[in-house]
Parts: sequence; structure tokens; C-alpha cells
Amino acid sequence: MEGKIKIRKNDTVEVIAGSEKGKRGTVLRVLPEKNQVIIQGVNMGKKAMRKRSQQDQGGIAEIEMPIHISNVMIVGKKSGVSRIGYKMDGDKKVRFCRKGGEVL
Repeated sequence: MEGKIKIRKNDTVEVIAGSEKGKRGTVLRVLPEKNQVIIQGVNMGKKAMRKRSQQDQGGIAEIEMPIHISNVMIVGKKSGVSRIGYKMDGDKKVRFCRKGGEVL
């Protein structure tokens, strides 16, 4: 089931399900084709990195792994964890937190 992804890059989100539940972070990347997001400091995984140059250090690096979009919710500044809605602000369509009504 395809739907519009309401979470965007640089949004602050909280993980609401899974082993990383309760952690908050900023969205680094949105992967709309897989319905996943990459959140800074959340869902860390190890990846073997190859040396690319003489100065570059190879080895095992910790990187953020994708997490499904259904497992995160947006965090408003005043309202906390909330769903996202859309409304018209004059002639412009804006996102807002459903809990507190603040524009994102």
C-alpha cells in the first residue's frame, strides 16, 4: 500500500516500535521507494569499509541503518510526539502537528 511520506529530511522524530523504541533523532535521509528513513544516532549497524586511499582508514565502521517509516513519529517543539496533518495557510499547503496544532 503506497501512501505519501509525510516525514522529511531534518525533521525530529521518535522511534515508537522495535529495539530502538524511545530514541529521538534527526532524519538524515528519506528512502521513499522502500518507505524507510535513516535517523542520526539510531539503529546503528556495523559495516566493513575498504581503504580508498593511503591516508584513509579501512576496517569496521558503525553507520546508521534504515528504519521503516511506520516505526517513527514526528516530534513537535511544544506538543511532543504527534501525527502529521496538512492544512491551507492562505494559498500555501503546510504540515502541522495534530496534537498541538503547531506548523512544522
